[in-house]
Amino acid sequence: MLQAFEPPLDMSQDVDGCKDPHLENFEHGHCHSEERNASSCQSVSTSGRMCCSNHAQACSQEKSNIMSNPTTEEVKSEQQHEPIFGSGAGEVENKNEIAECCSNDVADSNGNAFSSPHDWLDPSLQLNVPLVDVDKVRCIIRNIVRDWAAEGEKERNQCYKPILEELDALFPNRSKESPPACLVPGAGLGRLALEISCLGFISQGNEFSYYMMICSSFILNHTETTGQWTIYPWIHSNCNSLSDNDQLRPVLIPDIHPASAGITEGFSMCGGDFVEVYNDSSQIGVWDAVVTCFFIDTAHNIIEYIEIISRILKEGGVWINFGPLLYHFADMYGQEDDMSIELSLEDVKKIAFHYGFKLEKEQTIETTYTTNPRSMMQNHYHAAFWTMRKKRTTTT
Repeated sequence: MLQAFEPPLDMSQDVDGCKDPHLENFEHGHCHSEERNASSCQSVSTSGRMCCSNHAQACSQEKSNIMSNPTTEEVKSEQQHEPIFGSGAGEVENKNEIAECCSNDVADSNGNAFSSPHDWLDPSLQLNVPLVDVDKVRCIIRNIVRDWAAEGEKERNQCYKPILEELDALFPNRSKESPPACLVPGAGLGRLALEISCLGFISQGNEFSYYMMICSSFILNHTETTGQWTIYPWIHSNCNSLSDNDQLRPVLIPDIHPASAGITEGFSMCGGDFVEVYNDSSQIGVWDAVVTCFFIDTAHNIIEYIEIISRILKEGGVWINFGPLLYHFADMYGQEDDMSIELSLEDVKKIAFHYGFKLEKEQTIETTYTTNPRSMMQNHYHAAFWTMRKKRTTTT
């Protein structure tokens, strides 16, 4: 996967990652790691390369620029396999800048530097990989099943299907000439954002984790056929297995060919911290809809999230939310930059009303998150699912 990017990315220097307590750990039910580099913004260029940008607001351009992507015809081409998504982020065009931006010196366990960019990817080398990074990769692999495997269809139907049905009902007369724009913060590996695009929306996913962005870019831009790759997502899960075959079973990915899925022109993935990227004047009143799925509890300050969602929505725009309130930074004690505001669902709704939302629909849906369907242990969430609409300003 890393070899698909030029220059290859040195993940040993990465400080963000898959911090997702929604994931079941092998024993305790959580997958913890930290995401800190809130000012970095990744872009995936039309050449499939991922670059780093020091401009936190590189993704925060005017709407006309945010949605610059290949045309629908190019995306649908199964022969050319053009990259599916561009990005609102500013791209680094100079090759020297790219090398300086994205490549770092990489050494093996003996401290020997590699002369070739791909040497460090040689599987025969014994690299010093921190265990926290191993856990991040395992988290990503389980997310791949959730988003891009037939085995994850049940979870997708529980979480994504209600959102997609609600969007379809709320925007019945979508125009191909001027489709509604939908933002998906915390887009993860991009499946929900892609499905929204296939409904006829200009869809943009936003994701902070390098690990997620690399994987989503690879699947979206480098897939040539369904079931192209085989992974073994449960091979490291030694607990609660009914049989060896269950633990060792292969999973084929992806279950669809993204380039043939029928996406709408304007589909993009923007890398960067949600607050840093979208708390910008250019984003005010840009979006017709914001969809948050297992996202709002990733905030240090959930009030700030709600305020920004209200700011970036058009008057009359809708916010569809799905997920629990498992606050990611709730147990980070003694760290100055790990503030955590943890509100009850009742208080979250009160804050939303304060920022101009009115509740149109609400229900509780039982679901799982990256759960092994054959495991003896199944963690279930009673997720909040709501639709809120931003009130229109009354004029006298």
